Amino acid sequence: MTQTITGLFEHYDDARRAVQDLEAAGIAHRDVSIVGHDKHGDSPRTSDAGEAAAEDAGTGAGLGAAVGGVGGLLAGLGLLAIPGIGPVVAAGWLAATAVGAAGGAAIGAAAGGLVGALTHAGVPEQDAHVYAEGVRRGGTLVTAKVEEPLVQIARNILDDDRSVDVADRREAYQAQGWKTFDDTAPSYSDADMAAERGRYTRI
Repeated sequence: MTQTITGLFEHYDDARRAVQDLEAAGIAHRDVSIVGHDKHGDSPRTSDAGEAAAEDAGTGAGLGAAVGGVGGLLAGLGLLAIPGIGPVVAAGWLAATAVGAAGGAAIGAAAGGLVGALTHAGVPEQDAHVYAEGVRRGGTLVTAKVEEPLVQIARNILDDDRSVDVADRREAYQAQGWKTFDDTAPSYSDADMAAERGRYTRI
């Protein structure tokens, strides 16, 4: 039986290491996905690519080589736009589903972009809203479809001290007046994301 295991990371580099750890543990890169904001220039982002991705939000265009990169998931990172989140670096099945590029149907548009893609994969809806909001605010999401023998290993990787506690983060968001992810809300600016990251950075 396959389970979907998910982790939200404040820092892109932590998410990248988690992807590498999942693959090193034997989880195929086709079963892993990463969606987030890389503010350190480690991935192929340009302003022109960002504009093109934004124009193609919800269509699957701009995904490019993001799905199934040869040599590991991270080798296939591309830039795309997800409704309600804006341009992100992404690779894998979740990214494709969120923009409607998988399964021959516009599941992203029909089911609510990233929230719809997560719930379709079996993530509880209340958690999916927190994960999507976390990405909107500058975080990076790593999600893996894992067979039973590797479930605990994947949990250990995606739920270590580098990742966000989803229940704690939900409470923090709600204390600010947040209720659910709103795909019509304005995207966070770079300054907004930096301030948000600073709010939760461990000392």
